[in-house]
Amino acid sequence: MATSSIQKTFIVSGQEQVEKFADAIEKSYQESLTNLEREPVKYKELHGPEEITQFMERWKKAHES
Repeated sequence: MATSSIQKTFIVSGQEQVEKFADAIEKSYQESLTNLEREPVKYKELHGPEEITQFMERWKKAHES
């Protein structure tokens, strides 16, 4: 769960609610670590305007309808 998605103010009070909230944060953190173990994404670094222009031209040709 992305913390940036929380857009409301809420109050956590009482020992039980505090523990549930802390557990939820910990679970979210553990899940985010699991997501890091995914297969690496292949990419190519582009250096300079010429390489970017060439890449975009190839992309446009490959995606023309």
